[in-house]
Amino acid sequence: MFNTLFEAWSSLTAPWQGLPAQSIAGSRFSYGTHEDGARTLRYRLFTPGGARDGPMPLIVMLHACGQDAADFASGTGMNALAQEHGCLVLYPEQSACAHWNRCWNWYEHSHHQRGAGEPALLARLTRRIMAEHAVDPARVAVAGLSAGGAMAVILGRTYPDLFSAVGSHSGLAHGSATCEGSAMLAMRNGSDASVPALPRPESVVPVIVFHGDADTTVHRMNSSSVIRQSLDSRVAQRQEDAGIAMVAETGCSGGRAFTRQCHHESTGAVLAEEWTVHGAGHAWSGGNRHGSHTDTRGPSASEEMLRFFLAHPAA
Repeated sequence: MFNTLFEAWSSLTAPWQGLPAQSIAGSRFSYGTHEDGARTLRYRLFTPGGARDGPMPLIVMLHACGQDAADFASGTGMNALAQEHGCLVLYPEQSACAHWNRCWNWYEHSHHQRGAGEPALLARLTRRIMAEHAVDPARVAVAGLSAGGAMAVILGRTYPDLFSAVGSHSGLAHGSATCEGSAMLAMRNGSDASVPALPRPESVVPVIVFHGDADTTVHRMNSSSVIRQSLDSRVAQRQEDAGIAMVAETGCSGGRAFTRQCHHESTGAVLAEEWTVHGAGHAWSGGNRHGSHTDTRGPSASEEMLRFFLAHPAA
C-alpha cells in the first residue's frame, strides 16, 4: 500500500543530478543542522549580500518529494529574488529516515496538529533562525511545492502566530488525508476541505496558491480546496458573512495562459489568490531549468508569491 500511494509521484523519486544553486555575489548560501530530540534536520539558509537597514523578511521554502534544498533553490530562483528584495530564505531538508523519498508527511494525522510532528519541528527551526538572525517577526512566510505545499498549508493553519502568509504550489488542504489510502484519493480526485476545524480561529493567514490544470499527479481542485478552507475559516472567525468578494482576471505570461482569482474583503484587503496555469503539469510555474520539477513557461510563482508575502505582514 505504501508503494502504491507514491506510485503517482514516481517522477519525483530519482535523486536530482542538476546544477547546484547559483551563487550570488556578496550573499551566502550556508549549510546547517538542527538537532531536535530524536530528529535531525538539515537545512540551507540564503543570506543576501550588501548592507541592510533593519530586520529582514524570512521565507521558509519546503521542497517536493525527491528534492533537496539546493535543487529547490535552483528551480524556484528564490535566492535571486531574495537578494533583490533583501530577504532571508530558509530551505529545510526532509530526512530519508523520516520518509524514503524525502516527502514531508502531510497526510499523516500525527503531523496535522500544533506542537507535534513535523509542524512543530519546522516551527522550532524557524524560530531558531529568527533568534540567530535579524528577522522581521511580522514578515515570516512559508511556501512549498507538492508535499511541501501541503505542509506549508498545515504550518500556516497551526502556527498563524508565527507565519504571516502561505504559498502553496500544487499542494493540498489541511486534513485532506489522514492515511496512505485517503492521500491517494485526495491526490487523484481532490478532497473535502471542511475538516479539520482551524485550531486557532482568531487567526487566519493569507494564502496564495498555484496549480497547473494539466497536473496528473495532484488534482488541481486540491488548490481550490486550500482557498475554500481558508475563506471558510475567515467567515467562521468573524462568525458572520465576512463580505468576501472575488475578482477574476485572465492573462498570458511566458507563453502560458493563466486565470487569477483574488478574494478580498469589503475593505479591499486581499485574503487569498488562486492562480491556475493552463496547460501546466506538476511543476513550479516560471521556474529555472537548472532545477527539477519546474516549468520554465508561465507566470513566475516565485515572483508572485514573494510579492504577496511582502504585501501581507502580520497584523
